[in-house]
Amino acid sequence: MIEFFSILAVGFFLGMRHATDPDHVIAVTTIVSNQRNKARAALIGAFWGVGHTLTIFVVGTGIILFNLVIPVRVGLSMEFSVAVMLIILGLVNVTGFVRSMPRGAVHTTNENHVVHSHSHSHGDYTHDHPHTHQPEGHSHPPLAWMDRIIGPSNLYQYLRPFVVGLVHGLAGSAAVALLVLTTIRNYHWAIAYLLIFGVGTIAGMMLITMSLASAFTMVSAGREKFSRRLAFASGLLSLGFGLFVAYQICFVNGLFSTHAEWIPR
Repeated sequence: MIEFFSILAVGFFLGMRHATDPDHVIAVTTIVSNQRNKARAALIGAFWGVGHTLTIFVVGTGIILFNLVIPVRVGLSMEFSVAVMLIILGLVNVTGFVRSMPRGAVHTTNENHVVHSHSHSHGDYTHDHPHTHQPEGHSHPPLAWMDRIIGPSNLYQYLRPFVVGLVHGLAGSAAVALLVLTTIRNYHWAIAYLLIFGVGTIAGMMLITMSLASAFTMVSAGREKFSRRLAFASGLLSLGFGLFVAYQICFVNGLFSTHAEWIPR
């Protein structure tokens, strides 16, 4: 029994360490770069961790119980999906920075109406509202329906880290399961290890996202421009790292060549 609890303890702390992998930290940094609430940042980390744990557990259990063998190109494709996700997250932050640039110019005026626009944000999504001021009232374009639907809800802020966690878990599931098989022969213990590994990953990512939110709040307090530039910098980092990983998988490991090589890690 002492050996079993020792295995669980090791799994928990290895899960926390796993959360600090560079691709994981870069991905969540792009998500929390505009988040200043530590509790919400912790929830973002938790949702990422739950998504990661779900795929680790499902794929890992399949490998452990049914001796599933992941083909080389499938394994490389799973890791390539992480690169694509990092590129997408980077592009989202970069385009968000461009959209958040101050705009408020008057476009047209006459004796009856004035058409102008202003920036409007939902979490880390920013867009413009062109609208008119007329003597008889105030009108908004069809985009206003988006405000009514997603404005009161924070669900979209947590869905993204959950999906990102799913993708990251898919890429790392084979390595974790193979590590378990080489050290733990009891299937029940091995599955318990996967679960506690996931709990450790959730805890580690919550600590990371809370720390990031605290640091961003400290350095950007009262400096809106710096905050936007911080999000822009995290987007560029994610984009650059994603392109580097994609290059490694496609050209170095040969995803699209006749001699592909893959070592789960």
